[in-house]
Amino acid sequence: MQTLETFQKSKKYLVCVDSDGCAMDTMDVKHICCFGPCMVEEWGLQAWKDELLTSWNNVNLYTMTRGINRFKGLALALKEVNDRYTPVQDLDDFLIWAETADELSNAALERAMYEKPHNVCLKKALAWSKAVNQSINALPEEVKLPFPSVDKALAFAHERADVAVVSSANLDAVLAEWEKHGLLKSVDIVLAQNAGSKAFCIGELLKKGYAAECVVMCGDAPGDMQAAKRNGVYYYPILVSKEGQSWEEFIQTGLPALLDGSYGGAYQAAKEKEFLKNLGGEYAE
Repeated sequence: MQTLETFQKSKKYLVCVDSDGCAMDTMDVKHICCFGPCMVEEWGLQAWKDELLTSWNNVNLYTMTRGINRFKGLALALKEVNDRYTPVQDLDDFLIWAETADELSNAALERAMYEKPHNVCLKKALAWSKAVNQSINALPEEVKLPFPSVDKALAFAHERADVAVVSSANLDAVLAEWEKHGLLKSVDIVLAQNAGSKAFCIGELLKKGYAAECVVMCGDAPGDMQAAKRNGVYYYPILVSKEGQSWEEFIQTGLPALLDGSYGGAYQAAKEKEFLKNLGGEYAE
């Protein structure tokens, strides 16, 4: 698989696709079974388990913070723990790192720990993140499936455009899941957590020679839309609980509109409004 350094544009159009919760039906199970429970275990929060897991899932899955980076999500959760339940040792340094770091990944957190080697919260955050990855890897394969029509949509897109996975998930997990279900054959490059933010990755791809009006980002979370907007490219939403329908519409209407130059304006505005309504957000006319 190509890297940002080796990737070369081969078609006029580019389709960027998020992984968890967009192409792969893995977001709910990862948060419900891995992210939240691993936090409870790492910080010994069993006394407030039900409340904290409900809050974690609401923040990460069902509202306008859906798709937030794992460490930003953890920062929100630990602040809630500290404010409402029990003190979290050395929390402030972790909150500052999660808010200001240029890169939010295990490797970046390890670098931060060199500067503050005795900070308990930084150490526990890294242990939590590694435990999450192990827990995700241990999930049964039958719960890590693509959404309906994803394979068809990717194949349809790849005949007409370059296709890039742009995800904040762990690279090894993305590659394993997409390879298992035969999706990588319709992909030209995979950019995951280690490559940088989604906005950064889209910007780097644009440097390969694509016109912004020839690029669309397919995603399921506000961060995907923001990454598209920051780069001046189009956004196509995969709606929560309507993922299969969303991919069918992409084949029938979304991608054809990109190819014939009619995506902008009314169609883009309608898709954004539909997306925000789906997550309980507000649309600015």
